[in-house]
Amino acid sequence: MLPFLPYLLDVLAQEDQISSVVGAIGGLLGGLIGLVLGILILVATWKVYTKAGKPGWAAIVPIYNLFVLLEIVGRPGWWLILLLIPIVNLVAIFIISFDLARSFGKSTGFGLGLVFFNFIFMMILGFGKAKYIGPAAR
Repeated sequence: MLPFLPYLLDVLAQEDQISSVVGAIGGLLGGLIGLVLGILILVATWKVYTKAGKPGWAAIVPIYNLFVLLEIVGRPGWWLILLLIPIVNLVAIFIISFDLARSFGKSTGFGLGLVFFNFIFMMILGFGKAKYIGPAAR
């Protein structure tokens, strides 16, 4: 019938195995990179909290970390509710990011960086020479 069919099927099977291995390696690499970035962001946030005189461990506790962040920027605790309301939370994130930037003596542009490139700008705040000058919202 088709004498080359077994060879073609063998090649296709090998390509499928190769793509599976490449996919698995890519997934592992992506996961490893994500883990490393996550740890870097966590450490940077920890350092930002300690620079502001708050406990660094608060950065790893969900919800409580937002409450502490609101204290750092000088916003009342009830703003946590705003962060739970769709659309309103986007506006609140912008305001909190601008306040965080000002609390460390940075500009509104830096606040925009905190909104759109949080992982980079939080590391700049945490690992850089930025000093906490007090809550910006008070």
